Amino acid sequence: MCPLPSHESLVAELRELRRRGLPGLRHCTRDALREAAVAAGLCGGPDDEQTGIEELLGAAVRRLAGGHPVRDDDSCDPLARAAAHSFGIFAARRGVPGTDRRKAAAGVYGVTTERFRKSQEHDVVAELAAAVLAIAREAAAGTTAAHRPEPVPELAAPAATAPSAHAAPSAGVPSRRPGARPVTAAAAPAGRITVRVCPIEEVRDVDILVSSENTYLEMSKTFRPTVSGALRRAAALRDTAGEIVDDVLSRELGVWLRTHGRAGRPVRPGTVVATSSGALAAQGVRRVHHAAIATPVGGGDRYHVSPGVLGEVVRASFELARHESEFLSLPMSSICFPLLGAGRGGLPVETVARRLLDAIRAELRRDPSWAVLLVTPEESHARLLTAASSAP
Repeated sequence: MCPLPSHESLVAELRELRRRGLPGLRHCTRDALREAAVAAGLCGGPDDEQTGIEELLGAAVRRLAGGHPVRDDDSCDPLARAAAHSFGIFAARRGVPGTDRRKAAAGVYGVTTERFRKSQEHDVVAELAAAVLAIAREAAAGTTAAHRPEPVPELAAPAATAPSAHAAPSAGVPSRRPGARPVTAAAAPAGRITVRVCPIEEVRDVDILVSSENTYLEMSKTFRPTVSGALRRAAALRDTAGEIVDDVLSRELGVWLRTHGRAGRPVRPGTVVATSSGALAAQGVRRVHHAAIATPVGGGDRYHVSPGVLGEVVRASFELARHESEFLSLPMSSICFPLLGAGRGGLPVETVARRLLDAIRAELRRDPSWAVLLVTPEESHARLLTAASSAP
């Protein structure tokens, strides 16, 4: 099996290539891009390396567009359009200077060139790198089936009421082992709820991860052992020394708050706001939904979570997911929830499980095309979720 490059190495090479444009590819560092192109079966050596890398980038941009042709109009995913402008993949942009390509990409989002450079361009490069990796990984897996890892055991329960035999009690709840493969939603069927033992930041190949936030939409510090802190830490972009250079999720939430006149002011409990996934794009995550569930009390030392807000969050997150899937042309079909409100919110796990599952079942009855993953790092909590999922 051909080795796959890291997401970080691809991002570094794509940043250099963005400056030069495709005609300057031969003058760029391209070791990671070459590895990806070889793994994808698009080139075999130096003779066809440049052609293979260009084909790979074109395929990656089409992947961002949901597999559709990339057009420079509002019917196309803005991320794909911006990438096509940025790298000169649109034929009319191929030989255009980098400053002009960046200006055209900024126009897709309706922002200034400088704002695009400091903000959206990071997402464009990171998402393109993730798409390149996904294509290479899928091609490698398709040609070397004998080397595929064994599937991670799971507990799956039906979305609606059904006999508890679906939960396969004899299989047990999978425990995380040192070096275990991050969990993926690939095996989670549409219209079903799957329960896994895993920290949410290690989830892979799930379109949307849901994070719990306070009503000021201020994320936890990166060192705190919370869902919010873990996702903030995992999504941050870092330099080669490991230093955070872009606190993506917190930054984008700040932009939303300023844009909506809510900076320093609370939002209504149950509000859900979407951001990009930052570095989590390398794990196949497309979006992060931030659910405002915890109201600070006692000077901010404690939080209150109303059980009723959990159902509101589930409904709002599904509604937002459908909206983004349609209007951003993102081909999304899976969503992952943690045990919202069971941490510092203080709600009993049994209450959280019942409220979440009731709301998720209702959403899947309306639209059974979605696969839902429920994750918790605690094995005992996973057993409660599984039992609740299987209960009539």
